[in-house]
Amino acid sequence: MRVLVIGGTLFTGKHLVAALQKEGHEVAVLHRGMENDLGRKVLNLRADRNDGAQVKAALAGHKFDVVFDNAYDSDRGTTAAHVEATVRALPGRVSRYIFMSSVAAYGDGLNHHEGDALAPDDHPDRYIRNKAMSERLLFRMHHRYGIPVVTLRPPYIYGPWNPLYREAFFWDRLRDKRPIILPGDGRRLMQFVFVKDLVSAMLKVMTEPNAVGHAFNIANSRPLTQAEVLDALSAAAGKETMVVRIPRDRIHRAGGHPMGPQLYFGMYFDMPPITTVISKAQRVLKFKPTAFPEGLKETYRWYVRHHARPGQDYTFENSLLQYAQAAAS
Repeated sequence: MRVLVIGGTLFTGKHLVAALQKEGHEVAVLHRGMENDLGRKVLNLRADRNDGAQVKAALAGHKFDVVFDNAYDSDRGTTAAHVEATVRALPGRVSRYIFMSSVAAYGDGLNHHEGDALAPDDHPDRYIRNKAMSERLLFRMHHRYGIPVVTLRPPYIYGPWNPLYREAFFWDRLRDKRPIILPGDGRRLMQFVFVKDLVSAMLKVMTEPNAVGHAFNIANSRPLTQAEVLDALSAAAGKETMVVRIPRDRIHRAGGHPMGPQLYFGMYFDMPPITTVISKAQRVLKFKPTAFPEGLKETYRWYVRHHARPGQDYTFENSLLQYAQAAAS
């Protein structure tokens, strides 16, 4: 099949393009770059996906069977209007339009099923608002115009090529033999999905007839506490670590923020929990997630080979650790 991947040059996109090529599909990527590093057989289409005119011009003369919409502009936001413009710019009819959403679309809460309400249009968080509104827009287009939409809602994605400072945040500190700060009591829940499992689900929904018009939670079946996540990261690296618990409000008062620059627990890793139930994906897509320890071991092997470790500035963390030491004395 002829497949377009919007935002195919980073992390999930790179894994997806490689998997598509392995299956013999013709692949094009649409992104803002003049070229890509995905191989000579991958067609490069250049456009800012938030600019409908650019997208339409880039796609002119090309027809695709399947479209994967993976791109989100973290600086400016990608709205439902941007997504609609992309759908309308496609020449001809596609057999699947597969949209990468997120568990964030639920807004908050635990044990979400796909039929649960998504976050409202006026949600204060732009990313949450945009993902929820984009899904609603796509399902309206499915019902009104027959657009063969599928949406996927992963939680934290981990694995090789992760560009976000997440797994590497902890492994850098373990290798530097530093204590790891655990915010609060360590019981806040987190849910993960291995990037290769997510890609397997993406490939499955390309052809699964019962996927059209549906959303799927794609994740490991069991959420973990932050303390359990630290244990798993340490075990994958084969290293012991000292954990220092510091109240979350104390971290925030000192200037700590989940997105940095004064990072303290991996980028965006210390957020109110949103967890999901994956029984629908298991039933319809025959989804079988990789065990978290197994996926982390593969990710750590990649990290050791590829991750550049420039000198880290631990000034902020040192100030928190000094506070913890003083509070304990």
